[in-house]
Amino acid sequence: MFHFIRQALRQSLKSLLANKMRSFLTMLGIVIGIGSVIIIVSVGSGAQSLIVNQVKSLGTDLIGVLPGQSEENGPPASAMGIVITTLTYEDALALREKKNVPNIKEVVAYSKAVGTVSWEGNGYDTNLSGTMASYLDVEGGEVEQGRFFSREEEKSLVKVAVLGSTVKKEVFGESDAVGRTVKVKNQYYEVVGVMKERGTVAFQDYDDQIFIPIKTVQKLILGVNHISFLRAKVDNEVNIDKALNDVSITLRERHNIDDSSGAKDDFSARSAAQALDIINTITDGLKFFLAAMAAISLIVGGIGIMNIMLITVTERTREIGLRKALGATNTNIRSQFLFESISITFYGGVVGIISGIIISYLVAVVANKLNYAWDFVVTPLSVFTAFTIATLVGVIFGLYPARKAARLEPVEALRYE
Repeated sequence: MFHFIRQALRQSLKSLLANKMRSFLTMLGIVIGIGSVIIIVSVGSGAQSLIVNQVKSLGTDLIGVLPGQSEENGPPASAMGIVITTLTYEDALALREKKNVPNIKEVVAYSKAVGTVSWEGNGYDTNLSGTMASYLDVEGGEVEQGRFFSREEEKSLVKVAVLGSTVKKEVFGESDAVGRTVKVKNQYYEVVGVMKERGTVAFQDYDDQIFIPIKTVQKLILGVNHISFLRAKVDNEVNIDKALNDVSITLRERHNIDDSSGAKDDFSARSAAQALDIINTITDGLKFFLAAMAAISLIVGGIGIMNIMLITVTERTREIGLRKALGATNTNIRSQFLFESISITFYGGVVGIISGIIISYLVAVVANKLNYAWDFVVTPLSVFTAFTIATLVGVIFGLYPARKAARLEPVEALRYE
C-alpha cells in the first residue's frame, strides 16, 4: 500500500512538472484562497487583541453606565449613536454616595459635544467634554500646567476650561495658555489648566479634547439635562459584581423601575470584564464570517482544478489506454488522477499557508511600529483547518475527472487522436 501511494505521488509530481505554467496557474486559486483564510483569521485575531488591549488599558476596576436598556450580550442603542436621555448628573451624584454603593471610590459623568476653540484668530475643531472634577480620579492623566477645575466650579456654571495637549498646541502654539481666554460656541472661557500628553487609550484621543464643567456644558452649550454616560471606579476588582448590583438597584430606585413587575431597565451597567466578553463575541463572529467568505474563493479554485484535470484526461487518453492494455486497473488510473488533483491543492495549500503567515506577520510588525498593541496570532487550528480544506478541495473536485479517466475503455482510448 505504501509503495502504491509513493508511486502515485511520484507520478503525479512528474505530470505537474511536465506542465509547470498550467500547474502554477491552477494552484494560484488555492494559494489565494488558503492565504486569504490564514490572513483574515490572523489579522482578525490581531485586531481583536488591539481592541481588548485598548479596553484593558482603561483598567479592569471600572464600571460603565450607558443610557438605554440593552440585551445581555449586546450594547445599548446609545452606543450606536442614538440619543437617549434617561441618565442624569444627579444619578452620578447618587452613585457616589457610600450609602448607595459602598464599593465605589469615585464617579465621573460626561456630556459630550463638538465645537471650535479659538484664540486671537487661531481656531481648532475639537471634542468638548463636559465632565466632573473627579475626572482625574477615575480616568487618570495629569495636569501639566495650571490645575483642573474644582467641585464648586463643576456645579456653579462657571466658564473655565482645561485644554488637552493637542488643543493647546493647535490654538496657542508655544505661547502660554493658562490664564488666557478662549472662545467656544460664542462664549468665552478662562483656561485654568493644560493636560499632560497622554495619547490614544481605548480608541479615545485624550489629548484632542477641551474639558469643561459638566453643568456648564449642559446648560450653556447643549441646553440639556441628561448626560452621555458615566464611569465609576471600584475600590477592588473582587467587588465588581457587588458594585454592579448596587448600581443597578440605586438607578432602578431613582428611575422608579419596579423589577418585580418585569419592567425593563432604562440603563445598561457593565464592568470592563463584561465589555471584553461582548467585544470578543462580536469580533469572533465577524472574524469567522469573513474567513468563510474568503474560503468561497477555494470553490473557484476547485472548479479550476476540475477543469484542468478534465483537459488533462482528454490529453492523456492514449496514455490511459496504453496503461490499461498493460494491466493497469480502474483503481490505478483513478488513484493516479486523484493524487494529481490532491497534489495541486496540497502544494498550493502549503504555499498559501506560508504566504498567509508571512503577510500576517508583516501586518503585525507594521501595526506595532505605529504603536498599536497588535498581537501576531496564527493558531495551529487555523493552519490545520486551512490544510484540511485544501485537501478536501482536491478530493472533491478531482474525483469526477479521476472517475472519468478510470472508465475509459482501453481499445477506444488507444484509438483516440
